[in-house]
Amino acid sequence: MIFSTQFPLKGIRNLKRQITGLAVILLLLLSTIPAFAQTTVSLRQAIISALANRKNMQAGKIDLTIRKLQTEALLKKYWPQVSVEYNYLYNPILQTSILPIGIFNPAYPPNATKNIQFGTKWSQAAGVTVVQPLLDVSISREKSESELQELITAASQAQTTYELVYTVAQAYANIGLQQEQISLAIADTARTWISYQLQKNKFLAKRLLKSDLNTALINHHNTLQKLADAVSQLVENKVYLLFLIGQDDIAHSDIIIDTGFYKSYDPARSDFAPTSDSIPELQQLALESKLAALQAATEKAKYLPTISMKGFLGANQYTNQFSPIAANSWFGLSYVGLDVKLPLLIGEDKQNKLQQLKLQSYQFNDQRDDKSAEYTKDAVTAKIKSDRVLAQLKTLEENISLSKETIKIMQDRFDEGQESASTLNTAEVSLESILANYALGEKQLWIYRLDYLKATGRLNKLWQ
Repeated sequence: MIFSTQFPLKGIRNLKRQITGLAVILLLLLSTIPAFAQTTVSLRQAIISALANRKNMQAGKIDLTIRKLQTEALLKKYWPQVSVEYNYLYNPILQTSILPIGIFNPAYPPNATKNIQFGTKWSQAAGVTVVQPLLDVSISREKSESELQELITAASQAQTTYELVYTVAQAYANIGLQQEQISLAIADTARTWISYQLQKNKFLAKRLLKSDLNTALINHHNTLQKLADAVSQLVENKVYLLFLIGQDDIAHSDIIIDTGFYKSYDPARSDFAPTSDSIPELQQLALESKLAALQAATEKAKYLPTISMKGFLGANQYTNQFSPIAANSWFGLSYVGLDVKLPLLIGEDKQNKLQQLKLQSYQFNDQRDDKSAEYTKDAVTAKIKSDRVLAQLKTLEENISLSKETIKIMQDRFDEGQESASTLNTAEVSLESILANYALGEKQLWIYRLDYLKATGRLNKLWQ
C-alpha cells in the first residue's frame, strides 16, 4: 500500500500499529495453509503435464491404436484364403437312388427302374481349398469405413485434449485471478480497519454513537471474512490445478504460477475471425455424417456380385470296413474355377436400413450446425465481455491518474497544515483499491480471451 512519509510522528505510530494488526490477521489466515516447497510452473508446462498424466488421455490413445489395428486387419481380406479340410464318415444307411435300367438294357421295358444303393459304409476325405478374392466391393467399403472411424476416434481424442487444455488454462488463470481477489480484499480490509479506528477515536472522544461504531466493526468483520474466503479459494484452486497436472502428493505440494503468461497472450490481439473447422467437436460431427453416408454405400454393396478364384486339391477314400490306409481305396480330386455370387435376398430390409442411415446423416449435420452456432455465440459473447472490461480498464486508468493527482494535492496541503493525516491515508487506501481492481480486470480480461480462443479453435496457441 502507498502511504505518505510526511505524517506527524504520532500519525506514523498509529499507522504502524494499524498495519501490524493487519499483518497479524493475514498471518493467522495463512497459518491454516501447510507450508511446502513451492515450484513455479508455466502455463505451457502445466498443459503438457496434464496431457501426459491424465488417464483419460492415455485411454484415448489406446483406443486410436486399436482402430488402426482394425483397419490393418481389413487389408488381409484381399489375401488368399487357405483352409485344410479332413473328415471321416460312417454311413449306417447308404443312399438309395432309382435308375432307369430300361434305357440301358433293351431286355427290360423302357420305363423299367431299379433301386440301387450308392457309396460305402466308410468314407474319408482330405484336401486343401484356396479362395482368392478378385472383386468384392464390400471389402473396400469396410476399409473406408474403418479409416473414417479412425478419423472420428482421432477427432474425439483431439476434443478431449481441447477440453483438458481449456480446463487447465482456466484453472491456471483462476489462481492469478484469485491472487488479485486477495489483493483487493486486503485493500478493503485496510480501508475498513482504518475507518473503524477513526470512528473508534471519535467514540472515545464522546463524538460518535455506539451503534455507528458497531456498524464500522461489522463492516470490518465482513471484509476480514471476504479475505479469509479469498485465501481459502486460492488454496482450492491450487489443489485443482495440481490434480489436473497429475501431481502425486497433492496434500503436500504447492505451486506458483508464472504471471508472465498474461503478457504473452495479449487480449488486445484476439480480434480474429472464428475458425470453427479447427474445433475437434465440429470435425467429429462432420465425420459422423460422412460415416453414415458411407455406411449407406456399404449397405448397397452387399447386393453387388463378388468374384473369386477357387481351387481344391485332395483325395477321397471309400471302404466297406474301417480301414483308413487300405490300398487302392483312395481317389484323387482337384478343381480350379471362377466363383461368382450375386446376392438376391439376404434377410434384411434394404430400404429401411438406407433410410435410417440417411436420417442419421441429416441428424449429425443438424447437430454440427447447432454446435457451430453455439461456438459462434460464445466467441461473440467473449468478445463483448472483453470489450466491456477494456472499457472498464480505461476508466480505471483515468481514475488512477486522477487519484494520484488528488493525493499529490492533498500531500501539498498536508505540508501546509491544511489537510489531516487520516484523510490523506484514506485517499491512498482508496487508490490501492482502484489499483487492485485494475489488476483484477486485467486477469479477468485474459479469462475472457481464453473463452474466445476456445470458441474460435485457437487453444493450440497456449502450448504449441
